[in-house]
Amino acid sequence: MQAEEIAGRIADEFNALLLPPIRYGECRSTRNFPGTISLSFETVYALTIDIVSELSRNGIDRILVLTGHAGSGHMAAIRLGVQRVVENDPELKVMVLSDYDIAYELRGKEFPSDDGHAGLIETSRILNLRKDLVGRERPVGKGRPPKFMIVNDPERYIPTGVMGDPRNADADRGRRIDDFVVDELCALIRKNFGMMSRGKKRGGRRGG
Repeated sequence: MQAEEIAGRIADEFNALLLPPIRYGECRSTRNFPGTISLSFETVYALTIDIVSELSRNGIDRILVLTGHAGSGHMAAIRLGVQRVVENDPELKVMVLSDYDIAYELRGKEFPSDDGHAGLIETSRILNLRKDLVGRERPVGKGRPPKFMIVNDPERYIPTGVMGDPRNADADRGRRIDDFVVDELCALIRKNFGMMSRGKKRGGRRGG
C-alpha cells in the first residue's frame, strides 16, 4: 500500500504510465510467519526480466521499478533481472529501489536510528493511508537477527515482526514521510531520466 501510494503520486507528477502492482515477492525473513506467501528468488528474477523487457519492446525507454518490500533477496532478484535487460538494451534507463531506501534516510534525524519493520516510520505511514489497519496495542520490538549471520528462522529474533517503537506513530508524521519520499524520488527522476514534472500541488492521493 505504501509503495502504491508513492507510485501513484509519482505517476501523477510526471503524467507517467502506472502499471498494475504485483503484490507478491521473495519474503525469506518472514516466511515462517503464518500467512506469508513467498515467491522464489528465481520467480521474482524471471518476472522482472519479462516485464521490463516487454515494456522496452513496446517502446518505453525510462522505467522506475518501485517495491514496497526491501528484503535483501527480493531486491537482489529485481536488480539482477533489470541488469540482464539493460545489458542487452543500452538505450534503456531503469531505476530500482524501495520507497524505504528513501524513507529510512530520516533515521538518525527525525526518527530513531534503529527504527525498522513495523516501527515508528512504517506505522505512521500506514496511519496516514489506512488507520483502520493499525491496532491500539503497538508492541515494541527489541530483537534483531545477529549481524552477518545467515539463519533459517530470522523471525525467532523478531517474534512480533516489529523492529522499533511504534507507540508514538501518527498520521501527520506519515504524511510528512511520504512527502519526503515523493520529493526525493521526483528529484532523482528529473536527474536520472531528464524528465520534467507537471508541478502539481503536493498532497497524498488518499492521505493529506
